[in-house]
Amino acid sequence: VTNLTVVTEFILMGFSTNENIHILQLVFFFLIYFCALMGNVLIIMVTTLDQNLHTPMYYFLNNLSFWDLCLISITIPKSIANSLSHNNSISFIGCVAQVFLVVFSATTELHLLTAMCFDRCAAICHPLHYEIIMNKDVCVHLTVASWLGGGLIALMHTVGTFSLSYCGSNIVHQFFCDIPQLLAISCSENLTREIVPIIISVVLDICCFIYIIISYVNIFSTVKKIPSTEGQSKAYCTCLPHLVVVILFLFTGIFAYLKPISGIPSISDLLISMFYTMVPPTVNPIIYSLRNNAMKMSLGRLLKIIFTKN
Repeated sequence: VTNLTVVTEFILMGFSTNENIHILQLVFFFLIYFCALMGNVLIIMVTTLDQNLHTPMYYFLNNLSFWDLCLISITIPKSIANSLSHNNSISFIGCVAQVFLVVFSATTELHLLTAMCFDRCAAICHPLHYEIIMNKDVCVHLTVASWLGGGLIALMHTVGTFSLSYCGSNIVHQFFCDIPQLLAISCSENLTREIVPIIISVVLDICCFIYIIISYVNIFSTVKKIPSTEGQSKAYCTCLPHLVVVILFLFTGIFAYLKPISGIPSISDLLISMFYTMVPPTVNPIIYSLRNNAMKMSLGRLLKIIFTKN
């Protein structure tokens, strides 16, 4: 029987051992994390404190920002800490926790993006019945289902990945514990325990994507019937950024997990992982706040109240 406790920690190699690239990575990660932190915290504050934004769209946006924060906070601070301490190790338990939380956050985020698509479809295609379709109970049920679905898939992946044997190399060619890279260094010959969860996840992700595409076909066909150009442009400005984020997030994640497993380090693996773990949490606040007049007005009111009190 293979002893699973042989590997007690993993070494996260990150981008490069070159000192200049190492410093550049540290600065870049810090700036990205700072922007994502500030943007998502602001969205959570504004959508929580402003009563005018207590609507389904901003309720889901509040949840999305929370999971954006979780997703980027699971990987980047650890990578920054490792760079500063010149110690790239992560404990076995720490790696297990990181795998679970990354998959949990990413999957829940995809489910929430799907729920937001359902909300936009109801708002644009069925405006007269919108309040009935998207009542408080429906919003809560969709959110809970997103969280539960994310948790179950994360548990499935974590159990599948760490039921394999790790008795040889402990070097992970990634800046966090990424499942494909862990499979590459596993000494188990049969990877079915984790390949099956990956296939299940990909099928579910594609189902979400198909639903999103069908919804957007309905949305855009309805938008074309709007008589005013201003109304059309407003609808497009709300929907197109959402669609871009979903496509970017979904396809980089699917590509990372379906790419043939290789123990040879590749810069493309690092860049793809950056796209689905760092880009959405950073660009979502820009897409959903800077391009949203209601959010900008609410933020202005909030800042005015803060400065007036001071």
